[in-house]
Amino acid sequence: MMATKAQSAEGPATTGHAEGDGVRRRDFLNVAAVSFAGVGTVAALAPLIVQMAPSADVLAMATTEVDISKVQPGQGIKTQWRKQPVFVRNLMPREIAEANAVPLSELRDPETLAQRTKPGHANWLITLGVCTHLGCVPLGIGEGENRGPYGGYFCPCHGSMYDTAARIRQGPAPRNLFVPDYTFTTPTTVTIG
Repeated sequence: MMATKAQSAEGPATTGHAEGDGVRRRDFLNVAAVSFAGVGTVAALAPLIVQMAPSADVLAMATTEVDISKVQPGQGIKTQWRKQPVFVRNLMPREIAEANAVPLSELRDPETLAQRTKPGHANWLITLGVCTHLGCVPLGIGEGENRGPYGGYFCPCHGSMYDTAARIRQGPAPRNLFVPDYTFTTPTTVTIG
């Protein structure tokens, strides 16, 4: 009987086998509980993350195809891409020469016309129709609109003036009109975006 009391006084440490099973069972329960919580968290967050994805109408506007077959030299059209106006202009040889004659040192945001157009398509200037000052839509793409003294675009809101290559020449706008990514998919079709 004394040995039994001594064993019980030492406690569970002498039983060995039962303690090992208890620790393993407890570890399993901890792992199972954490795993269950993790799966539950993912299941709860998945719908929230999915709803943040762009909607179908936004994905459809990721690219825009523009038919430029009817745009004559010296004319331009206004289209939309991502809910913003885009100016597509067919430059005349005189406008190309004027843009190339401007020294880069005179420009606030120096870029050549070649940097703003695609090789082999120097006459096609495609820019966002959004003034870089406060986001107004400049005039100059439509027939009879004021193009300003540089023959490009004129923003009547605050007086920003752009040349034939849509480069800022005068006024508060800090940068040239933005040139979006675009490719000529056929000689008469441009894909913007």
